[in-house]
Amino acid sequence: MDQRIELRHLRYFLAVAEELHFGRAAQRLNIAQPALSQQIRQLEKIIGVELFRRTSRSVRLTDAGATFQPRARDLLGRLAADLDEAGRVGRGEAGRLDVAFITSATAIVSERLREFSRRRPDVQIKLHDGFTVDVLAALERGTADIGIVRDAEERDDIDLSLLMTERFVAVIPTEHPAARGDRVEARALAADPLILFPRTAGAQAFDVNTQPLRDAGIDVQVAQECSNWHTIIMFVAAGLGVTIAPYSVTTLLPAGARRLELDGPPAVSRIFMATRRGDNRPLVQAFVAVSESMTWRGYDRRQKRVDLPSEHLQG
Repeated sequence: MDQRIELRHLRYFLAVAEELHFGRAAQRLNIAQPALSQQIRQLEKIIGVELFRRTSRSVRLTDAGATFQPRARDLLGRLAADLDEAGRVGRGEAGRLDVAFITSATAIVSERLREFSRRRPDVQIKLHDGFTVDVLAALERGTADIGIVRDAEERDDIDLSLLMTERFVAVIPTEHPAARGDRVEARALAADPLILFPRTAGAQAFDVNTQPLRDAGIDVQVAQECSNWHTIIMFVAAGLGVTIAPYSVTTLLPAGARRLELDGPPAVSRIFMATRRGDNRPLVQAFVAVSESMTWRGYDRRQKRVDLPSEHLQG
């Protein structure tokens, strides 16, 4: 069969099939009746069979025409749906969004995803968790559209927007001598094994996390490396060592672990939303807009720094 059927052939055929009258179908299509008859004859020639029985008094579908009618209607319906979906994807109303995030930011990720899903219910969201370095690498590879990272280093091809700033605290076993108080100086932890994620997970994040120890003159040596904060906290609760952690990961501590405020210079951690620089796709920008509507202050890309008053520290 010659593959030259065009959309107008289907539209014209369905109009005649529904009206069973060439004059009324032509009027409905706003074309001349001879032109409509010619297009139907052309369609029948392409298919190789008659679709209508024509007499001077009536027009009716042949068996082939009756079989073709629902298929033609389905083809046009699916095309209309596909065009509508393409338009919605283009406007950021539908499609797939890949979000990569650090597990310590699960709470802030979930609240933004909940709000985004409320506004864009037809968007399919795929989640990927990992270290900050993994999230940034996924963005650069194009396997993630949005990244949520902690204390990320600047990259030429990545834009960062501040989502949250929180203080660091010490987490120690309840049997630790310092557990009798509510505060501790970092130097009091110098003799304890340090439990933390590896520096390869994110060099800047590691350095920011251990800054309170280095400010106290402690040579940072990680005794036990773990891949997530839950494991780190559980090891502390088991009495295997101590850690310095962002406040948000210590809100639900297991038995055996105690959180203490850190004395000394203020130490803060920053959680950022990361996107590829110049990524103006509507779906990505829609998520950015939702996130910005939930964030009290954005990251100043011109200054490349954030100065935050203490009253804005979260947690």
